[in-house]
Amino acid sequence: MLPLLGLYFALPLCAGLLEEARSWGDTSDQVGLRIPRQVRLLQRLKAKPLMTEFSVKSTIISRYAFTTVACRMLNRGSGDQEVTFQMQIPAAAFITNFTVLIGDTVYQGEITEREKRNGDKVKEKRNKTVEDNGEKGTETFRASVVLPSKDKAAFLLSYEELLQRRLGKYEHVVSVRPQQLVGRLTVEVTVLERSGIAELEVLGLQNSRQRGSGRGPDDSGPPPSTVINQNETFAKVVFKPSVVQQAKIAQNGILGDFIIRYDVNREQSIGDIQVLDGYFVHYFAPKDLPPLPKNVVFVLDSSASMVGTKLRQTKDALFTILHDLRPQDHFNIVGFSNRIKVWKDHLVSVTPNSIRDGKVYIHHMSPSGGTDINGALQRGIQLLNDYVAHNDIEDRSVSLVVFLTDGKPTVGETHTLKILNNTREATRGRICIFTVGIGADVDFKLLEKLSLENCGLTRRVHEEHDARAQLIGFYDEIRTPLLSDIRVDYPPGLVERATRTLFPNYFNGSEIVIAGKLVDRAMDRLHVEVTASNSKKFVVLKKDVPVEPRKVGIDVPQSPRPRGRGQEEPNHLERLWSYLTLKELLSAWLQSFEEPERERLRQEAQALAVNHRFLIPFTSMTLKSAPRTETPEAAYGMSSASVATGPETVMQSLRGTHLQPGPAVKKPYNPRIKISKTSADGDPHFVVDFPLSNLTVCFNIDGEPGHILRLVSDHAGSGVTVNGELIGAPAPPNGHKKQRTYFRTITILVNKPERSYLEITPSRVIVDGGDRLVLPCNQSVVVGRRGLEVSVSANANVTVSIRGTVAFVVLLHLYKKPAPYQRNHLGFYIADGQGLSGNCHGLLGQFLNQEARLTGLSKRPAHPPVPEAGERSEAILEVKGRQVPVVWKQRRIYNGEEQVDCWFARNNAAGLLDGEYQGYLAAHPFDSETAFGPGPSRAL
Repeated sequence: MLPLLGLYFALPLCAGLLEEARSWGDTSDQVGLRIPRQVRLLQRLKAKPLMTEFSVKSTIISRYAFTTVACRMLNRGSGDQEVTFQMQIPAAAFITNFTVLIGDTVYQGEITEREKRNGDKVKEKRNKTVEDNGEKGTETFRASVVLPSKDKAAFLLSYEELLQRRLGKYEHVVSVRPQQLVGRLTVEVTVLERSGIAELEVLGLQNSRQRGSGRGPDDSGPPPSTVINQNETFAKVVFKPSVVQQAKIAQNGILGDFIIRYDVNREQSIGDIQVLDGYFVHYFAPKDLPPLPKNVVFVLDSSASMVGTKLRQTKDALFTILHDLRPQDHFNIVGFSNRIKVWKDHLVSVTPNSIRDGKVYIHHMSPSGGTDINGALQRGIQLLNDYVAHNDIEDRSVSLVVFLTDGKPTVGETHTLKILNNTREATRGRICIFTVGIGADVDFKLLEKLSLENCGLTRRVHEEHDARAQLIGFYDEIRTPLLSDIRVDYPPGLVERATRTLFPNYFNGSEIVIAGKLVDRAMDRLHVEVTASNSKKFVVLKKDVPVEPRKVGIDVPQSPRPRGRGQEEPNHLERLWSYLTLKELLSAWLQSFEEPERERLRQEAQALAVNHRFLIPFTSMTLKSAPRTETPEAAYGMSSASVATGPETVMQSLRGTHLQPGPAVKKPYNPRIKISKTSADGDPHFVVDFPLSNLTVCFNIDGEPGHILRLVSDHAGSGVTVNGELIGAPAPPNGHKKQRTYFRTITILVNKPERSYLEITPSRVIVDGGDRLVLPCNQSVVVGRRGLEVSVSANANVTVSIRGTVAFVVLLHLYKKPAPYQRNHLGFYIADGQGLSGNCHGLLGQFLNQEARLTGLSKRPAHPPVPEAGERSEAILEVKGRQVPVVWKQRRIYNGEEQVDCWFARNNAAGLLDGEYQGYLAAHPFDSETAFGPGPSRAL
């Protein structure tokens, strides 16, 4: 039996809540009755599960966000105890994975089809905190496990969403509510936008998702400890508050929402079209167009339930909204309870007098009676139809109903289906209905369907929040229509499975997003045509878009899962296409009333969701024990007890070329990890390991400051070259040397499959594969592209992995208060040389895959051969057909953490190395020529 409270997820709307009846009693609170209440309280507080780590990492690629939440809990009590993980996620997001680690056991979430049963008892257990429609709300995910005393549990939750553009900004929200102060708390958001990032801002922590109109900038600034790094197309934001900083914000651990807003640079014409691996996405958001005239009817609930704050805040919001109407607009006001009250019998133009009279009418509205939703909608729609029919409107215009209520239909027609049918027949597809529900008693599903079926949006407003600001913010999104009757066409024979391509309106500050699949991946151009109405003109935009592999790709860490499952992750454009397609299928299913059509939509959505690992109403998630192939923390990206911050971040493209997603990103190497002894470190001291011969050889190179040494030269074979530049320092007092030399720069040239340059210093790593990327060495980060991965472990080391068969580790030797003879420097270690060719050369490379043996010892050597007391410490080393005198020594590597027994070759390794010292000097840091064996010319 798994020690989990609830292993089965069958949750509509893509979230889950593990709240089944407890099979195991929690005895930690069962205290004798004679113990005073205060003592029992202290005991419960002391035994409360401790959250040791809370980490959220989001990667946003072309507006599509991948988010992974990791949480580690400890049961400090003396008995088994229920531990609960809770996270608010955006209502528009789809959960893609949930994993639980208890001790060394891993329980992996598996998304499967949800059986359709009559009278299904599995009910929705998702906590709606704001909205159901995904426009702005959140939903709470909870999971509980029974944890043995002193044991640990880790929870990993992954979800994805497409950021929607509102009021000219994309907004990414991360809930930071761990419910207690946390020793290691990190929020890390990475943004990559090919078009370029514009106006990125980090808001102060917010405690309510309903954040007002957004008209003015948030001047509270980023929360304490927030670090922002940004260039033209890349931004990284890290929020890492200490316990003291957390306590200053909220001692109960509910810090609020961490919010990032930004926009992208965009072209004026047909929009931004990105293509990757047979999928495309089209972002269309024109600007600087003259606004279309609006014909708008405000339909306001004035029933008895609106008494007090709700009606007062609604009136205040309408006063502001009326002032925002433009002179070319026309409007009217309908108030309803059990009676329908119309301000004017026709729409009126916007003038100072009409605005004043409208405000007076609204001011005198008083709450009374029931709620006739059907009658109010019919009257508002009739006013718009009559105005359009009886007026010769030269300008193209947009007709809108803004409908606001706080309740359910209680008067007149109360049957939901009839209300929907009546509204649909009255609008005839020509009028868009935007609905607002106030409070907790509103029939929000009815409002949602009214908007979905009539080209509108819906929003829920909680009366305890600032309803006025929320209403104004909602209206701001629709106050400026720029286009109507938008149609986007692609060649039917070249594009398939495209998402929605017809849109009734486009409002300023929003965005139209279309995704699809290309029939022929080899095609070089895609014809795109956009037609729309704008003011007095009929707009036609045409363009042939190049579809060669674009510089948009990056490897994305998908939902954590056990490695080695043989499952290739799709690219982010495929994820975006499947996300949009699922949203549209669910919306169509919600609007459909014909059972055969509903069943077809259900099956199609279910198959797509299972194939792409999305939790939706028609799929369920089951936790199953996963085979343990390695340490669970390493498999799922959790930090060890002493290091780091949860799941590793995205692998960013170094060159941005057409990439195939690779395996999950590994953790940056820990400096204590044991790697190959073959190295060049310190003064520099060279160590060469001969594993086949069970021998280790060492030597020194007394170079000059400024010399560039060839460490690994395999340009003609594997395409890898490593050089190291020396820096000088005074020798320590009473030393036998006049000066010391260290490596201050390690340069790596990778020529296959594509050329990349890496320059590593103690302070930074520069990666240049077409696009230059600078990584500071005081921050942990992993970046990569096809065949190349660079991992920085903050202030410890840099690991470079090439095609999975070659790996180098560069240690960072840093001094807080260096002595005169000390310099910050580097150590170079070959962790894996399997991918280097047999012709590899260089001071270290020439010894790879070679064998060596010792002769001249007084007796048969030990394994490894170490001289005993009284035995000669000298011997003859035979390697590569040469005999070299060596002497036994001991040398420390890995920052002095490990002692190596080695045989030392004197005199700058004379006789051991091929050729002379001068042959190992490079002309410049990326010189790939070698004087020994095959190699290219010096010209790069």
